[in-house]
Amino acid sequence: MSDSGAFDLDEYLAHIGGEGPGEGARRPDAETLRAVHLAHARGIPFENLDALRRTAPSLELPDLTAKLLRTPRGGYCYEQNTLLAAALRALGFGVTLLTARVTVGTDRIESRPRTHMTLLVEVPGEPRPYLADVGFGAIGALLEPVPLMAREEFEGAGRRHRLVQVPHRGPLELWALEAYTGGSDGGSWQAQYVFTLDPFEHVDFEVINWHIATNPRSPFTQRLYVQRVTPERHVLLHGRVLTETWADGRVHKRELADEGEVRLLLEGEFGIEAPDGMKLLS
Repeated sequence: MSDSGAFDLDEYLAHIGGEGPGEGARRPDAETLRAVHLAHARGIPFENLDALRRTAPSLELPDLTAKLLRTPRGGYCYEQNTLLAAALRALGFGVTLLTARVTVGTDRIESRPRTHMTLLVEVPGEPRPYLADVGFGAIGALLEPVPLMAREEFEGAGRRHRLVQVPHRGPLELWALEAYTGGSDGGSWQAQYVFTLDPFEHVDFEVINWHIATNPRSPFTQRLYVQRVTPERHVLLHGRVLTETWADGRVHKRELADEGEVRLLLEGEFGIEAPDGMKLLS
């Protein structure tokens, strides 16, 4: 992977609109971490167009900056979090790459492989690292990082999260990221993914990325999945179903008619231009 010294931090911050405390005071502190994380989450859409074409996107920094910062595209977790990691390192943070098992939709942790990428961020002068993640394509995703602290509830940009330790067979502590999902009859905590703190490297994610983007059984090779977050709402396009979840809890769903309507929505709502001739609906 390209060295973070070659990373254009100014270009990145200008694209996401997240200068943090100001260009003259880009300190590696918790305030900057939260500001950059939130701006990235809102500034770059999540999408799986490459995987839908059974093509593994490049995780090299020059290719990531060209795609995510200079073209009307987004990316999925490996692209998003690799880019964020480069930015945080350029700002002076320590970053460790972690893998996680996505648990949304399953009752058995062991039923899912470790395919999600997340980040452990060291903030100079702070006793605890932070979990940071701008690549989790779900409404339970973090918008701001959370300290690695068990059973404490954190609110970030309107979303509630906590970390809990989960009993398991392995020698390392198993952490779960939980999101609070509300409803008219109350809410509940739901695990989003589980992870341990053993570090993974760029080369590990090259293999995982290829598997997820090319395996015909991967969910990302089967159906279009695009999301965008604004201060007012979370917008998800899954296949031809568009779901808008508003900050006040209102949810609106509708089904798009055809490929033409999907392409127009990608461009107008998400700012994404799909490759010419690409089939967007199965």
